[in-house]
Amino acid sequence: MSAIRERTACRAVAALNRLSSLADLSEASIRLIQDLSDLSSIPAGVELGSEREAALRPRFVLGGWAARVRWLPDGRRQILNFILPGESIGVCERPSPLSLATMVSLTPMQFIDAVPVQRALNSTDPTFADLRDAIHMAASLDEAFLLSQVLRLGRQTAYERLCHLLLELRDRLSMCGLGEETHFPLPLTQETLADATGLSIVHINRVLQQLRREGLVAVHGGRARLLQPELLRTIADYRKPLVSAEAPLRPLF
Repeated sequence: MSAIRERTACRAVAALNRLSSLADLSEASIRLIQDLSDLSSIPAGVELGSEREAALRPRFVLGGWAARVRWLPDGRRQILNFILPGESIGVCERPSPLSLATMVSLTPMQFIDAVPVQRALNSTDPTFADLRDAIHMAASLDEAFLLSQVLRLGRQTAYERLCHLLLELRDRLSMCGLGEETHFPLPLTQETLADATGLSIVHINRVLQQLRREGLVAVHGGRARLLQPELLRTIADYRKPLVSAEAPLRPLF
């Protein structure tokens, strides 16, 4: 993956890094991603697509964060998962897919069109078999992250679930070349963290203060620092997902 980072200057480098961590991409697949074009951008707070609507045009996220959400009638919001730089929107294996949740931009976002990648996914062309493998692995990872969210909300304490979420975000960003073992971007408000963890803003603030006092986590200026990542992993019983015995994820650190 580092070799690809060094030699590529494509706009979709984060997506290329992520897919390359999931499968050994051929030169043809790398070129397909390097040649993607048609840039677009949106501000924060924009609804990208609604639940049960036709899936969005396939795109890779170049920058910015979004979330898949569900709202209750009284206005309460549950964030189901985050969409990070390097990840995709609308790249889907299902026929005639519908959106499973509403998607909202949390920050300003930039995208690049991924229709050629979707065409490769839908084809049987052996040239792009490796790319299809990587996209299948990415879909399996998304499922694993959703199961982790169920675990966090269903059984973990507030302290454990925030530690677990931070470690997951760290790993997902690291796959795209955007995070390190001890620090990564975190452009989220406490309200957003509360909606992702099923907690109140007051409770989130208390947990963040506790983590800071204990010398475990520091969040400031849109970045998070994990001061004792191994201890956080123990507290949260965090394990990176393994979704295939044949093609295990490459180690991040």
